[in-house]
Amino acid sequence: MRRWGLLAALVAILLDQASKAWALAALWPPYSEGITLLPVLNLRLGFNTGVTFGMFRESAAEAVWLLVAIKLAIVGFLGWWLWRTRLRAEAIGLGLVIGGALGNVLDRVRQGAVTDFVDAHYGGWHWPTFNLADVAIVCGVALLMLAGLRAPAPTSSDPIKPGESL
Repeated sequence: MRRWGLLAALVAILLDQASKAWALAALWPPYSEGITLLPVLNLRLGFNTGVTFGMFRESAAEAVWLLVAIKLAIVGFLGWWLWRTRLRAEAIGLGLVIGGALGNVLDRVRQGAVTDFVDAHYGGWHWPTFNLADVAIVCGVALLMLAGLRAPAPTSSDPIKPGESL
């Protein structure tokens, strides 16, 4: 199952980095109106120096290497989990989270901030701008939650209940 997770991580990183390279080239200058795709969706370049959804922006900008270290520790734990999993959905979910996290870590290391460019909005309310690494992380977490809802397969050490046969 590991190969599914590793493939998901690789695809997530490649799509994320390619889309960010396009956004940096096509949407400059940052924080402009950008490109309207749908009445509720724009492509607009921005940079997140904070943590999730731009929280702690002021203090996080000074702690880039601390954020990188924390994310790499989390990726290490997820890699250990991926190494042990026996479920394909769980492996793919872990791979997506790992790939998304590493995509954002690469941005922080290279430029001190994460490149964001997807602006979803409705009626004047804007969701915090995000990127494909964030999409991979959310999809990966959703897959992990769905995989967790599955009943575990019985093992040979499970006792046989009265009336059951082998």
